[in-house]
Amino acid sequence: MIFVTSDLHGYAPEAFQKLLAKAGFGPEDELYVLGDVIDRHGDGGISLLRWMMGESNITLLMGNHEGMLLSCDFLFTTIEEDTAERITYDQMNALAHWMRNGAEPTLASLRALHQQDPDALWDLLDYLRDAPLYAAVSTDAGDFILTHAGLGGFEKGKKLSRYTADELLWHRPMSGERYFDDVTVIFGHTPTQFMEGGQEGRMLRTDTWIDVDTGAAGGGAPMLLRLDDLKPFYADEE
Repeated sequence: MIFVTSDLHGYAPEAFQKLLAKAGFGPEDELYVLGDVIDRHGDGGISLLRWMMGESNITLLMGNHEGMLLSCDFLFTTIEEDTAERITYDQMNALAHWMRNGAEPTLASLRALHQQDPDALWDLLDYLRDAPLYAAVSTDAGDFILTHAGLGGFEKGKKLSRYTADELLWHRPMSGERYFDDVTVIFGHTPTQFMEGGQEGRMLRTDTWIDVDTGAAGGGAPMLLRLDDLKPFYADEE
């Protein structure tokens, strides 16, 4: 079975593992996490990321929050080499942007990890750098393209490799936006409650795409979607 989730935003690992157990997720299954594991809540998602790194059947896709973190990786070199005076104007802007988007708990956890085990920090940053921007999967229920934020600048004949990182990480689809007729695009990034026809804490499905961001960034809970039969699993349902 293949599952997807997105936008965990510091959700507690124990609570997330309970959701996986509820969905019957096991060693033979696959899970795609469509970005934004980090920031906003808890320890900023660092313990969840470190757990995911050890699970061979979990694939992380890049989210815009992971992208913001990587744009600030100079912080850890700076701490190590004590070269704060070398931070550029662009780097300061990148850090300010990340901080405005909920970086504080993540940054605190990364600083602690840097002090305790620098190698573990470098491994974590390498794991994030290796995260792809998209994935294509197929099940008995159909063919799917997985991205963090949908397909900005969509054209039917446009190859996935031609989409920019901004188009895949920062796009905000409109409810009437259409993609392919024969492939379903699955994304997060925009909580469904802010979409026309959306409901807080529930996925939103149209005939060409599915939004699985159920609002963990705002203190809600993430969901799981099983792609083999498009069955959703919610933390608040028996």
